[in-house]
This record gives sequence, structure tokens and C-alpha cells, in this order.
Amino acid sequence: MSKGASRIPVALLLPALLGLLFLVLPLAGLLIRAPWRSLPEQLTSAEVWEALRLSLVCATSATGVSLVLGVPLAWLLARTEFPGRRLIRALVTLPLVLPPVVGGVALLLVLGRNGIVGRWLDSAFGITLPFTTTGVVVAEAFVAMPFLVISVEGALRAADPRYEEAAATLGASRLTAFLRVTLPLIAPGVGAGAVLAWARALGEFGATITFAGNFPGKTQTMPLAVYLAMETDPEAAIALSLVLLAVSIAVLAGLRGKWMSTA
Repeated sequence: MSKGASRIPVALLLPALLGLLFLVLPLAGLLIRAPWRSLPEQLTSAEVWEALRLSLVCATSATGVSLVLGVPLAWLLARTEFPGRRLIRALVTLPLVLPPVVGGVALLLVLGRNGIVGRWLDSAFGITLPFTTTGVVVAEAFVAMPFLVISVEGALRAADPRYEEAAATLGASRLTAFLRVTLPLIAPGVGAGAVLAWARALGEFGATITFAGNFPGKTQTMPLAVYLAMETDPEAAIALSLVLLAVSIAVLAGLRGKWMSTA
């Protein structure tokens, strides 16, 4: 045992090991109980590929929406002073702690056919969001955008504002300074936030099933397919879970330099 390890109090080591086992054993059980022999057949079925395609398309679209709306919002929170900024920041981060099902209900009340905004969208433009593929994107963006906003806001606060001030003295507008100076500086933070938002959107379940339903080929994403398969074909559910596990590991590997550094 190393010198550092010999100093670890037993009262801390035992709970730490129990916590590690608590987190690792379920994942190990997933690998142990995986139907490895039938896995290729499970993963090549039309239902799995349709759910995977829909998940990738919707998660990527939700990430795009989060980038278009979230980056300016993060800039507003990080670079400007206005009354109620703390309240706005709290509201922006609320979906992080809000139960996803509650988020789905809230979306229905606002964007549903009889909702506050949804009624107007339906009557004026014939647009109906609930129980559609677009509804999946909306639900995923709702729960994923806060991850991007927090990451980008942190990157903006860490970036030196003097570069923007120097650009302004050279005649650049605030928008030009943001696009040509600030955005390249915070690109790693934007990338990390986009990956986190994409991963959160890919794994979204509660808000999606509440707001968009569970219709194969239309709104049934991978998490919903896992839920349905658990009732009829547990081996298929395990196979689908392995795909999502592999994606999660890939996300962690891609972010290891930002989130897993020990320096």
C-alpha cells in the first residue's frame, strides 16, 4: 500500500468503496447479463435502427436549437447587467432540477393544442407540436439547453473581456466583436456544452413521453424503446441499453480533458 493510501481513514474508505460499488455494479450487471450471442441480431432489427435514427436526428436537432438560442442567452447572462438577472439565471437552470415529466406537462399546457401558445399556433398556422417528431425536438431542447447555457456562460466569464474592448476601439460593433473575437475564444466551452446537451437530449425520457408520446417511427426514441422492450423483450431492452451506454462512454471520453482533468 502506498504512503498516501495508508493514511486514508477507514471511516472514509469503506463508504467510498460502497459508493463506488453502488455506481459500478449496475453497469457491470448490464454487461454481464447482456445477450452477447443474439446481440448482432437484436441491434440489426428494423425497430432498433428506426429508434436509433430518430434519436440521433432529434438529439442533433435539439442541440442545434440549444446552440441558436442558448449561446446568445449565455452571453446575455455573462456580459450584461439588467434588473432580475439572478432570477432569469435561476429560471434558465430550473429544468436541470425539474422532474422531466413535470417539464412535459408544462410544455403541454403552453404548446399543446389547447395551450396558451399552442392554441394560437394551431389556429393561425395549423402547427401542432404535441405527439409529433417536432414535439420530441422541443421536449429534448427544453431539458438540454440549460447544460449548454451553463457551460457557455462559464466560458464567457473566464474569457478576458479586454479582447472585446480592443475590438470595439478598432470600430467593431458588439455583434462583430462577439462573432469574430469572443466566439473563437469560447469555442471549447461551446463545444463541451453542445456535447453535454446532445447527450442529455439523447437520453431524455420523461418530457418526451409526456409531450410527444411513444409512437414507433414517429416519436419513439431509444429510451422509450428500452421502456417498451422491458415489457415484451428484456433482451432487446438490454441491447438498446448497451447502445446508450456506449454513447455515454464516448461522451465522457470526448470531454475527459475538460471535466475529468485532475490538474
